[in-house]
Amino acid sequence: MITTPEYEGVVDLRRYPIGEPASPEYQALVRDCQDQLRDRGVARLDGFLTPAAVGEMLALASLLTGLAWASDQTHTVYFEPPESSAGPDHPRALLQHSAKKAIAYDLIPSGAPLRRLYESGDLTAFIAAVLGKPVLYRSADPLDALEIAIFDDGDELGWHFDNSEFSVTVMYQESEAGGHFEYRPWLRDEHDENYPGVRKVLLGSPDGVVTLPSRPGTLAVFRGQHALHRVTPVSGPRPRINSVLTYGEHQGMKLNRLTQELFYGRTAP
Repeated sequence: MITTPEYEGVVDLRRYPIGEPASPEYQALVRDCQDQLRDRGVARLDGFLTPAAVGEMLALASLLTGLAWASDQTHTVYFEPPESSAGPDHPRALLQHSAKKAIAYDLIPSGAPLRRLYESGDLTAFIAAVLGKPVLYRSADPLDALEIAIFDDGDELGWHFDNSEFSVTVMYQESEAGGHFEYRPWLRDEHDENYPGVRKVLLGSPDGVVTLPSRPGTLAVFRGQHALHRVTPVSGPRPRINSVLTYGEHQGMKLNRLTQELFYGRTAP
């Protein structure tokens, strides 16, 4: 008996058969993604979403934009209080700027293409396979599990390292100008923070910095814990719009109330 996946019409299943884990095509896809992660620190699946799904998500983002929470903050690349005692140009003292609008998970209708895809077991299992994890779980946070991020004129994400091992994003729309995802792979590791290398990037050196294409419909799995990365300032009337999908290795993951307030302007029950 053939069953219809809950994400029917959302994913280009001819290119990306995420519901067929036993098939040779699925196994080849996982290996390709793992090779990309090993070689580049990011796995990109261009055209993962169908054009129809991208269009629906853009229409939804436009409809919900008035409910998006605008955050604007300064931070270090480590999201820790600045250490001025380290010296004015030390990475732990240099401040970055981040500003965006976020539409929380509980505002995204259950029938929305990306919500149907995110809540599917097939996508969760596929992301786990790509990362070589025995199991992954979707976030239990009612605000942060899946968000729509909108970057308007002047918005950006400053240079930073992720606190989590990996992130998963889906792109809907590139901005008219700016809004480029830039990263410097393998800049630090568990044994060496490489402050001279981090400082070099923060002071403007382009050496080793990669600009990642952000075509609509692309799904990306990114290892951001050891790669310094940012979204450059957006310019022009057309915003950059994408979604962030949150997973982890433990059930019941949630943001603390302070972080919920910071990114969504409210807390959840």
